[in-house]
Amino acid sequence: MNTENEGTAVPPAPSAPPVPVDSPAASPQAAAPGSGAPTTPPPSVPQGPPAAPEQELVHAGQAPAYASAGSSGQAPYGAGPAPEGGWPPPPPATPSYADGGGDSGGWGSSYQQHQPAPKPRSGRGGLVAAILVAALVAGGLGGGLGYTLAKNNDNGSSTTVSASDSGGSVKRDPGTTAGVAAKALPSTVTIQAESTSGEGGTGTGFVFDTEGHIVTNNHVVADAVDGGKLSATFPDGKKYDAEVVGHAQGYDVAVIKLKNAPSNLNPLTLGNSDKVAVGDSTIAIGAPFGLSNTVTTGIISAKDRPVASSDGSGSNASYMSALQTDASINPGNSGGPLLDAQGNVIGINSAIQSTGSGGLGGTTQSGSIGLGFAIPINQAKYVAQQLIKTGKPVYAKIGASVSLDESTNGAKITEQGASGSAAVESGGPAAKAGLKPGDVITKLDDHVIDSGPTLIGEIWTHQPGDKVTITYERGGKTHTVDLTLGSRQGDS
Repeated sequence: MNTENEGTAVPPAPSAPPVPVDSPAASPQAAAPGSGAPTTPPPSVPQGPPAAPEQELVHAGQAPAYASAGSSGQAPYGAGPAPEGGWPPPPPATPSYADGGGDSGGWGSSYQQHQPAPKPRSGRGGLVAAILVAALVAGGLGGGLGYTLAKNNDNGSSTTVSASDSGGSVKRDPGTTAGVAAKALPSTVTIQAESTSGEGGTGTGFVFDTEGHIVTNNHVVADAVDGGKLSATFPDGKKYDAEVVGHAQGYDVAVIKLKNAPSNLNPLTLGNSDKVAVGDSTIAIGAPFGLSNTVTTGIISAKDRPVASSDGSGSNASYMSALQTDASINPGNSGGPLLDAQGNVIGINSAIQSTGSGGLGGTTQSGSIGLGFAIPINQAKYVAQQLIKTGKPVYAKIGASVSLDESTNGAKITEQGASGSAAVESGGPAAKAGLKPGDVITKLDDHVIDSGPTLIGEIWTHQPGDKVTITYERGGKTHTVDLTLGSRQGDS
């Protein structure tokens, strides 16, 4: 199963959001700071044959989408020098971001520029015809009623027919979708990122604090990181230049800051993604295909869904243990908030499962089929706080290299690490716990591990210093050991 980043390319996707509507003003609210710790370099991405390409997953955000670029090699996880090919590893076969070409698939994907949606044909002719038909039907009905009234009142008296000019007052309670949308929309922005070469795309973000920090996906702002242009537009039409404060490729989370931020910013309330249950209502806000301030609804379809992506260059993979939702999410939704029924942010919309796409350089874009994936807000909050504090992400690690081959049996510790380094980092968490090359990790706490990427995504839901229980197999026997997660800082 491939995963595709949802994006709206610019160019060729829409370069500016549609004219926004007025939204209610907001009141300020503060956000909590975080803490960080140094870490070792991220794992690299091995190249290999692609996995089954029957489906694709798209980044729900900026114009470009990650296209699949499966892998069958091995890459280190956590410790030691970055393996050949750069970091992070390309995801094997569970949802991988992107719009892959016909021969791509598996965990991982290549970053693809989506082409603009075809310009809709004018519907004026059809509309006129419909109006004419409606007019004829209404005319016939009116004539019949007039004849009946005249016949029944031929005694010379007149008849007056009156109708109410109001359908009654409309009340939208805070807990309704309309109530949640009215409160959340003013704190959601449409982001436009452009590289120095003019390439870029459109995505979404939301207000994180009163200082002007906006949280979004890394792949939404990636084009603007090195000297590019970045802007954020609110639903009321106010547009602000912005700059990247920090970005985490591995988590696919980024924080930008508005220049000359207004004083009345109203941060969205953050929920608790650990408390989310399958079946809970969800509301997604974003700019699908450049249509800013779009609201869709659904439910939580599943939790802890392993999703991975890559830019297709053999490096820069992202991993998440995602919330799955059937709320309609499309290219351009990336970075937008996934809300619960009370309007609390429970996730960051990041990717969708798609049945097909135009491929790299194609002329079509995949759309939602009801399989969307969001980064849990508990993880995103921790990452955002680290980025605001230090500008660099902090990752938890076990200090061992694991195979990234597609598998349903577990995460196997490789016989050798990258560039000939040790597969198990000397003095690292795995070594202290007694893990050895060839061991197959099958569980982390109560979560079943079916592959290396699943293990990475699950470890990254934790923070350095957390204690976890590892279940592994060695020589046909099952063992259990506790270990304390280490840390590494930065994406490279």
